[in-house]
Amino acid sequence: MLKQEHNVLFEPMTIGSLKLKNRYSMAPMGTLGCVDGDGAYNSRGVEYYVARARGGVGLIITGVQMVENELEQFPMPSLPCPTNHPTAYIRSAKEMTERVHTYGTKIFAQLTAGWGRSCIPGFTPEDKSIAPSEAPNRFDPSITHRELTTEEVKYFISKFVESAAIAQKAGFDGVEIHAVHEGYLLDQFTMEFFNQRTDQYGGSFENRYRFAVEIVEGIKAVCGKDFPVSLRYSVKGNMKGFGQGILPGERSEEVGRDMEEGLKAAEYLESAGFDALNVDAGTYDSWYWNHPPNYFQPGMYKPYCKAVSEVVDIPVLMAGRMENPDLASHAVQNGICDGVSLGRPLLADPDTVNKIRRGRFEEVRPCLSCHLGCLGRMAEVGNLSCAVNPSCGREDEFRLLPTHKTKKVVVVGGGVAGMEAARIASERGHDVVLFEKGGQLGGNVIPGSQPPFKHDDKTLIEWFSGEMTRHNVDVKLNTAADKASIESEKPDSVIFATGSRPTQPNWLEGKDKPHVLVAENMLMNPELITGDKVCVIGAGLVGAEAALWMAQQGKAVTLVEASDDIIGGPHGTCFANYQMLKELLAKEQVNVLTSTRLERITDTGVCLNIENSSVEMLSDHVVLALGYKAEDHLHEELANQLDVDEVFNIGDSQKARTIMAAIWDGFEVGRTL
Repeated sequence: MLKQEHNVLFEPMTIGSLKLKNRYSMAPMGTLGCVDGDGAYNSRGVEYYVARARGGVGLIITGVQMVENELEQFPMPSLPCPTNHPTAYIRSAKEMTERVHTYGTKIFAQLTAGWGRSCIPGFTPEDKSIAPSEAPNRFDPSITHRELTTEEVKYFISKFVESAAIAQKAGFDGVEIHAVHEGYLLDQFTMEFFNQRTDQYGGSFENRYRFAVEIVEGIKAVCGKDFPVSLRYSVKGNMKGFGQGILPGERSEEVGRDMEEGLKAAEYLESAGFDALNVDAGTYDSWYWNHPPNYFQPGMYKPYCKAVSEVVDIPVLMAGRMENPDLASHAVQNGICDGVSLGRPLLADPDTVNKIRRGRFEEVRPCLSCHLGCLGRMAEVGNLSCAVNPSCGREDEFRLLPTHKTKKVVVVGGGVAGMEAARIASERGHDVVLFEKGGQLGGNVIPGSQPPFKHDDKTLIEWFSGEMTRHNVDVKLNTAADKASIESEKPDSVIFATGSRPTQPNWLEGKDKPHVLVAENMLMNPELITGDKVCVIGAGLVGAEAALWMAQQGKAVTLVEASDDIIGGPHGTCFANYQMLKELLAKEQVNVLTSTRLERITDTGVCLNIENSSVEMLSDHVVLALGYKAEDHLHEELANQLDVDEVFNIGDSQKARTIMAAIWDGFEVGRTL
């Protein structure tokens, strides 16, 4: 039952003349894998959006749709493009909009001018690299983007109008313009830092915003004044230079759009005809602001949206990890925003809104802000999905079917791989028992969730533990599995999910000294770090985050990494997470030593090899974060001894990887038993 304090979230709201059933919208996110070679939605794309409509949102704003594919050319299939093959686009989009409307949900098509100098290298040919003015690429400065001609800008505007008309014919209830936001091409036109043009689209404030203004004027002229047009809008750039962001709370000069201009522009854009502003902050140079990693607290856009709401009369939509209904209702009731936009939370759980409406928020599967399954996969030209929800983007193919024959299933290990396998198998109708030798479910996520900025990981453990109860999994804690205990359950299938353990190389001299801890032990027992100087060996994600947490507690931290960058470099994880973590480490004055090898641990610190020279460094504590290795001995011992139909070895027990790989393994085995 809906909690009274959340009633405001389920009141109708309007955008222009369009009435929405509640104040929830689905934020726009890229949809690689959801499009065919004609630039039309494929069946995956249709099912993806229909699932979110069924989940209860009042409005869906699609991921970006290209208004043209000549000037900034993407290979097909990649993103939807209404003008590429209008008949094919209308045919698939009309089916999608009809089905979305079945659930009382409205849907906008988000239309983009493209990336400009923010385009990820390799996505387009270099000779298709464009920008408002000649500029180096955001990610690879060796790539130069040429200046668009005046005629090409006008061509873009005509394609926006054409795309909006096609979208209207396909049944969309409105369009959103992408974007005076995040440093995309249209946004680059608005900022003096990027725009040195001398024609009518450069120079003065009015000229720099002319591109966006002429788009909405053209759409209204063709589609009608009552056809809603919203704008994705970043009120402040939060950038201090090329490739440099301004962290939360950091005082630094803004070189992008500052708040004064941002609020002036909001008023100007409203007067031009936009019916709503979908507000955040940031650019590709401060990318973490637009795609917030776990290092942010939820609701990071509140001050920005509040400021915009005070100067415009049109609705303001706000995202930024707003899935907690207490946070969302407070924002609406206090005039911070008019509507709440959920992006990645709806990838993690498409039924989030319905669960909130029923007063069951504790059943919402949490987003980790890890970006592994969404941005991370798309950056590798993979299909859109989600680390904690493997069926995201594959809703029909991965639809769970009841089993026609109930099996007795034993799962060994209560980490996320084991719990996911147990959860899915039980949901399908199998009889599941789970052995966990420790006293708590969660596996390696338990130590990983200890820093305050890993609150989402802690929530995931709580959700999984609740799912064990909700799905009647027989959980046996403090129970080490062996051949006898497994066989006593008379199982048909056994799933080993025994996880991984920290690596401690035998060659390392001094690893047993009293001031040496593995990162896992330090994370679980931070009080053991009594001294002021700490040296962390290994700058993978675990080591880098451990270093950050200790630095935030006032320790003088040195982070040592043998390779030439931390956490695998800019492509080792999502770039937004990588950039923010690096900037946070710098802000906390962590001494990061890359291309540096540990030779041995001494009584007073460490001996390091830097540029082929041995250097001794004093340290009160040495924390080892040298990776993980599979804990698979039980599987190796028993796999061929158990008299069962099926034996599986999943997650880190097979190979130490990511939390996404562990959950996906569990889901795959659980759904096919």
